[in-house]
Amino acid sequence: MPRFKFALSSFDEVREAGIVQSDSFAEALTAIGEQATLREGDTLQIGVHGFPPARYEYLGTVRGKQSWRPAGQLAA
Repeated sequence: MPRFKFALSSFDEVREAGIVQSDSFAEALTAIGEQATLREGDTLQIGVHGFPPARYEYLGTVRGKQSWRPAGQLAA
């Protein structure tokens, strides 16, 4: 079972960090969202050992489902 290392930040300040063990990336996001207090604009860095972390921005909850988008990508 993969171990996902994460850091949740607001305004470039890490609020929470830790490790989530789950079967999939989607399950890891869900677990973090259930345990952490999320606010629109929060940034999540998450990854597994040996790979650079991915960055996501929290958009809020829509119809009871958490919504994330990739953060830090430049427009084409």
